[in-house]
Amino acid sequence: MRFLPAFDNAILGYHDRSRIVDDAHRGLSVAGARVVLVDGRVSATWDAAAGTPTGSETVTVTVTPLRRLSRSEHAAVTEEGRSLAAFLSDGDSDRVRIGPSAA
Repeated sequence: MRFLPAFDNAILGYHDRSRIVDDAHRGLSVAGARVVLVDGRVSATWDAAAGTPTGSETVTVTVTPLRRLSRSEHAAVTEEGRSLAAFLSDGDSDRVRIGPSAA
């Protein structure tokens, strides 16, 4: 499980990206989408939004699956998303929201 930033070399570094991303989602790599790898394949996109509803910096990581995630994948994405939110907010937030599958 890995959350990759926009324009990450793992996706952009090779002309043939079929090992990591399906043809249907190949445009995400050059569009600058932040992606989530599940078992080494692009399976979702992610974004982070900051807000201050309680006066402290709150970050919510939002994940949009590109396919249906299994229960164990969903749990792993949630756990990694919480870690990312905590990192981005200097420990103030562990909020993650997983939206419906885009597929």
